[in-house]
Amino acid sequence: MSEQETGLRSRLIEVGVDLVTSEGMQSLSLREIARRAGVSHGAPRRYFPTHLDLLSAIARQGFGALAAEVAEAVGDGRAGPRDQLMALGRAYLEFALGNRGMFELMFRHDLLESDRLGLRDTSLPLFEVLVDLVARARPAADAEARVVAGALWANLHGVAQLWGWGSLQLAVATDDVEPLLRATLEAHLGPTRGPEEG
Repeated sequence: MSEQETGLRSRLIEVGVDLVTSEGMQSLSLREIARRAGVSHGAPRRYFPTHLDLLSAIARQGFGALAAEVAEAVGDGRAGPRDQLMALGRAYLEFALGNRGMFELMFRHDLLESDRLGLRDTSLPLFEVLVDLVARARPAADAEARVVAGALWANLHGVAQLWGWGSLQLAVATDDVEPLLRATLEAHLGPTRGPEEG
């Protein structure tokens, strides 16, 4: 692929990221992306044979941004695993609320199922961070770390979705999500027993 072709491919992805961020997932038609990129409506097919390919390339950008935010939140590992998990939960929630269209796109079942451009492999490192922190927070139950991490992720994802819709604020009568994040961790890890657990 020539430099010009690489540039246009990147431009199509960039336009898609801007569109999903500003207007939501429903705006991501091939025609609209092509129009905003200033190319013919058939041009995206040259770089992305299917609509799923282009959507997957856009979603990969979202996973990259989320991974960077999680890495920054978790820090250098000096904090205890529970503190790091709390920071991860906050980062996940902030990303979900600040990037609603991208968050929805990233977890579209058809994209993950199709695994275009290795999208599942792009999302797995984030889950491995969660598994590692859960294993460190619950060393006695290390064999269950993946299952607990999966349940914790599902819970965090649900909190993010319901908070974004405004449902949880109504149900729990608060605008403070911190107690929900703490309760989520305790539900999956058990209560904090001492300062060494962070």
